[in-house]
Amino acid sequence: MTTLLNNINPSIKAITVVISVCLLTFVFDPFTPLVYCILTILLTFLFGKVAWKIYLVYFLVICLLSIGMLWTAVAFADEPNNPQLTMQFLFWELPKENVTVALSLTFRMLAFAALSFMFIFTTNMVHFILSLMQQCKLPPKLAYGILAGYRFLPLMRDELQQIRAAHQVRGVNRASSLKETIQQYKRYAIPLLAGAIRKAERTAIAMESKGFSGERIVPFIGSIGLLLSIGFF
Repeated sequence: MTTLLNNINPSIKAITVVISVCLLTFVFDPFTPLVYCILTILLTFLFGKVAWKIYLVYFLVICLLSIGMLWTAVAFADEPNNPQLTMQFLFWELPKENVTVALSLTFRMLAFAALSFMFIFTTNMVHFILSLMQQCKLPPKLAYGILAGYRFLPLMRDELQQIRAAHQVRGVNRASSLKETIQQYKRYAIPLLAGAIRKAERTAIAMESKGFSGERIVPFIGSIGLLLSIGFF
């Protein structure tokens, strides 16, 4: 049961999250988004295999942002229709309408974050792209391009570490100020960009040679290359 959410079809899960988000946009009371948020978090931890420490770190960031939204919505609210209706909010006596709107926006933001995190932390992105291709008819050319780009992210991280190590070997000092940090990342950006362009070119040539041209019928040469790459020959 703890991996139920992880085993659900990613496309169905994504559609469910989108529908839930769309329904929440038409809700203006603070109670419903709060219930959505609490239930989503409970479902995520009860029926999903989640790295809870990482989840809590990300959700804490969203909570801090939501506090800023709450303060902004209360401080810069429009003139209420019924200013005589007030309520005690923290240490201030504020119009009830403004507090209700601010709480609704804040809890809606938390509910959106909880739904998004439920999808992200319980979904394998490779399986999601393959599901979009199989169930939602995403073009294979676009799907494999997205997968190739997704694969580049950890490679770029490893390449950045290699560039940093190479600079240290050559005696380049670590940045000690904001200006030096900006200059340092400028030095990192050029080799990273050059490496990314080379990887993209090689990936495009490899996809084209294997027959991923966007056509339904794979050419004969491409199919032979695809079989050879799989290991049939």
